[in-house]
Amino acid sequence: MPKLKTHRGAAKRFKLTGTGKIKRAKAYKSHILTKKTAKRKRNLRQPGLVDKSNVKQMKKLLPYL
Repeated sequence: MPKLKTHRGAAKRFKLTGTGKIKRAKAYKSHILTKKTAKRKRNLRQPGLVDKSNVKQMKKLLPYL
């Protein structure tokens, strides 16, 4: 069986946590920030986790993560 290629775009965006979950950055933090509250922007800084419905798909993109 040949080696699988890692999806490089995904590799730059996702990391694995210590327990094996996939960590991601939250959306809506790039522009139009003036109308968003400080609390909302602060919460967007925290990492999120990939939903369990998407984990199988992510494992295919990142076979060696």
